[in-house]
Amino acid sequence: MRAQPPASHFINGSYQEDPHGRPIENRYPATGEVIARLCAAGSETVNAAVAAARSGFRVWAATPAAERGRVLRRAADLLRERNRELSELETLDTGKPLQETLVADAASGADCLEYYGGLAATLTGEHIDLGGSFAYTRREPLGVVGAIGAWNYPIQIACWKAAPALACGNAVVFKPSELTPLSALKLAEIFKEAGLPDGVFNVVQGYGETGAHLVEHPDVAKVSLTGSVPTGTRVAEIAARTLKHVTLELGGKSPLIVFDDAHLDNAVSAAINANFYSSGQICSNGTRVFVQRGLKEAFLERLTERTARARLGDPMDESVDTGPLVSQAQLDKVLGYIEAGRREGARLVCGGNRATVQAFPDGLFVEPTVFADVVDHMTIAREEIFGPVMCVLDFESEEEAVARANATEFGLAAGVFTRDIARAHRVIGALHAGTCWINTYNLTPIEMPFGGYKKSGIGRENGHAAIEHYSQVKSVYVELGDVASAY
Repeated sequence: MRAQPPASHFINGSYQEDPHGRPIENRYPATGEVIARLCAAGSETVNAAVAAARSGFRVWAATPAAERGRVLRRAADLLRERNRELSELETLDTGKPLQETLVADAASGADCLEYYGGLAATLTGEHIDLGGSFAYTRREPLGVVGAIGAWNYPIQIACWKAAPALACGNAVVFKPSELTPLSALKLAEIFKEAGLPDGVFNVVQGYGETGAHLVEHPDVAKVSLTGSVPTGTRVAEIAARTLKHVTLELGGKSPLIVFDDAHLDNAVSAAINANFYSSGQICSNGTRVFVQRGLKEAFLERLTERTARARLGDPMDESVDTGPLVSQAQLDKVLGYIEAGRREGARLVCGGNRATVQAFPDGLFVEPTVFADVVDHMTIAREEIFGPVMCVLDFESEEEAVARANATEFGLAAGVFTRDIARAHRVIGALHAGTCWINTYNLTPIEMPFGGYKKSGIGRENGHAAIEHYSQVKSVYVELGDVASAY
């Protein structure tokens, strides 16, 4: 099983290699097999990518916005035409089941390119009547955008960053995670085929030092990162030295609050999606499930019954809904949190072990795990696990639930389940989170801004809101009369 690209990097419209780069072994998480060998970009390769982006930017920024939109929409069409091929590649890269990648990865990226392709020609300024004179504004691109992706949704994240950046007229240098390097290269090929000028979208592979070279480069005007809070903090510190624009989409420990009057099966479905989809490797997951005491035991009983139906196995089998974790390091981290839950007194309801899948003895599988009787001070209730581990906490009153839900350094997402619509809006209004849901969870349409409060990030992805983070406004005052002067 191989997925070896022609070379590691895509710069100025062609594949390139860095013969001195640090090796990257790309492994299939279901088997441990090496499916591709690449090399990291050193500082010279990063410099070449940024130089290509600067040249591409001059061409792309001068391209009429309507034509920019057409290129993005053609790229969206190509993504949809090749969805199965791209989904299989994403499954090899991440270990996520094909059942998921067929609908949630390249397909979401296509939606994003289509949305911003339609928006590009509408990004106009405004006329301001001042009586005897007037002013107008121009919305202009920033320049070169350095974008750094995460390993859980590689091609989706690449599109979420590239689409608004390109719609505004910027050029992009994208660095995927070293764990999932492949699909960004395919996206670069598709952009070129769709008519994007050379140098406007470039891909460099690498570890943290490659990302640091990109962030600190003086010709990069903006940095967009999806990653952990510690990584986001380092990126913000480096970017601050040259006052770069920054968007940070970081981690979370999000609350999902289930009131006694909630629809039981819908709430259980949301909790499953919010904890076990993508084997729990989603930043916005609702991993603190607060269930009102009157519903707690019925909720746990139904949750246990349905979690037992999870199908672990070959990620390429479309009947399988639970795949492996992305890496050995992630597996070890998740198993360590499960052990901490046991040690600190949480009640293990189901799961709790590394899973054995007969045909995949080296696969990085973990059983979907539920802890009950979790209290706020426990490690599993405070720290982001990024694995299939659900913490169920119980509460008595609305005020208690809100206070405890907000008692975290994170603020990425939150959800509320109740049939009382007034309470739903009241609770959502009181929660300190940037992306919220009522009677559902983790739906992120491109039209809706996505991002967090507090340590969960700065700025927004998607929707009209993202345009503000990839463009700048120039104000122009036009005098129609004479100019007065004191002397």
